[in-house]
Amino acid sequence: MTSANKVGGLDAAVLIRRLLFFVLLFGLVFFYLILTFKGLTHAKGMEQAQIGREIARGNDSTTKVIRPAAIAQAEKNENEEIPLDAFHDTYHAPLNPFIYGAVLKAVGGDDFDKFQMKEDKNTVYALDRVISAVAIILFLIAVGINYLLISRIFDVKIAGVTALLMILSDLMWKFTQTGLPQMLMLLLFSCAMFFIYRALEASIENRVALGSVIIAAIFLSLLALSHWLTIWITLGFVLYAAFFFRPKGLSGLLVLGILLLFSIYFMGKNMEWTGNPGGTAFLTLYGGLTESEEAIMRTSNPSDQSRQVIQNLNSFLINTTANALRQINQLYNNLGAIVAAPLFFFALLHPFKREAIAKFRWIVLLMWVMGALGMAIFGLSNSATDPNQLHILFTPIMSAYGLAFISILWSRIELPAGSILMRYGHFFLVIILSAGPFILTIPQAFSQGLASKSKGPAKTVWPPYWPPLLSRTLHDNTEESDIIFSDQPWAVAWYADRISIWLPRKIEEFEDLEILAEEQELGIAGILVTPSSFEKKPLYSPYSFAALDDFAAMHLDPVAYGATEKGIGLGGLAMRTPKLAKIMATYPEITPFYPNRIHYYSKERILK
Repeated sequence: MTSANKVGGLDAAVLIRRLLFFVLLFGLVFFYLILTFKGLTHAKGMEQAQIGREIARGNDSTTKVIRPAAIAQAEKNENEEIPLDAFHDTYHAPLNPFIYGAVLKAVGGDDFDKFQMKEDKNTVYALDRVISAVAIILFLIAVGINYLLISRIFDVKIAGVTALLMILSDLMWKFTQTGLPQMLMLLLFSCAMFFIYRALEASIENRVALGSVIIAAIFLSLLALSHWLTIWITLGFVLYAAFFFRPKGLSGLLVLGILLLFSIYFMGKNMEWTGNPGGTAFLTLYGGLTESEEAIMRTSNPSDQSRQVIQNLNSFLINTTANALRQINQLYNNLGAIVAAPLFFFALLHPFKREAIAKFRWIVLLMWVMGALGMAIFGLSNSATDPNQLHILFTPIMSAYGLAFISILWSRIELPAGSILMRYGHFFLVIILSAGPFILTIPQAFSQGLASKSKGPAKTVWPPYWPPLLSRTLHDNTEESDIIFSDQPWAVAWYADRISIWLPRKIEEFEDLEILAEEQELGIAGILVTPSSFEKKPLYSPYSFAALDDFAAMHLDPVAYGATEKGIGLGGLAMRTPKLAKIMATYPEITPFYPNRIHYYSKERILK
């Protein structure tokens, strides 16, 4: 047999295909990372990035984004004073920030001055691009791991098409721009699935699968340290391993033991800082069951909110069911809009001849069902790039099964034997249907990217973020010991490198936090209000905006100022609100950072 006939033989056709693949791959990297990149798009991605910078500075897992609920947790648990200028993060899983910390240390990102945006024309923060580049590298490694896994399960054709579908998935690339850990999670999950499949093969051959199970458990444990919600996925594997892998029972307990071993240190730290092994992240359980996660995190007394949920089990069941139904409705988009991925569920009905292929799909299904249950309980928004979005992890393996199912059906169609249509027609169809809409948007995005680099509009994720104003103006007019209240504290912490407390909903809680800062000899520099307050369109709420938030007038001020052609004056609404009179007297200087959109209320006049 010649090399041209061997699987993977390096003949001219294979070389051309591989060359085209890498040209496409690096073209997409240039497109998303250089040409059209506007900065990090997700609040929690920015938050993890700024934690990474603190880690790079040797400050452990401290954060400059402070939630009032986290302060309440810490104060309730500790007899000592909780330092706001060295506040420990217990909201995010630790692995992704530590990776960011290592990368930021390597590029000098721990030095804010080195990357400060000192001119307005530099609208893309350089470290945003660094964080996105990390995610892209992890994504590309995940593509390679999935190619190896799917080649082992099926063949190189299905593996190659799956890899192509992954890099043509717009959702995958969007996740690389969020700062969220999904691409790290995709890599770790894919590695775990590779060794789970090896364990399954050993089990079918009546061999002890303990070695592969241990390695898979290590990757699943690292996955949990990337996002605590993935523990639900691990529980799905535990159930299967306990009953079907030799030695039975022990395999499942071993996976749980390794997971506990990896997590116990961080759970202990959470207990030390908050009195809860789940830390502040545990409070996300109540998000959406009363009003929203934001409502929980912005209050200094989250127990009131949680008590409402505990006392009303119907609320829990109704919201969990609603979240489950929402997942079904949005499953196609959450799987990356890849046509083949949802066909995995049809592949469950096909009697695959190879026992390993037939059994592995049930492992995938069980892990997915448990993950979906976790998402239903803890909440999943309508956004496909939601931080709790775990469906994307299953996209490659589900797509592979879907492609295999399509191949079986395609082979039953009477087409000329040996023709290209017979061999590859179904693959072309899946690629076109999956990537077609995305490919059609590239020319317009490409032209807009070129225009913005020359004379077009500034490149930034606007609304609601305007990094240069935070990096230069806000940073230069405040001290390192100053605290800034804001409705986008993650942006203040990341771009301005300043401590920022999420603006509470009640004035009494705001005043308590002021007193706490004064006791620690930390200054409250001011209050920054941005379009983040209107992300969920609060004016469309059936309730009064003012009834939900004591600072409603302050949020509305920038918009009102522009809508009335400046007739109402800067801060007009807030000044006319009696309950805000004391705060307006304390922070009388109003600076419009961005006309009619971003206002900064401070004690002293600042220089823009």
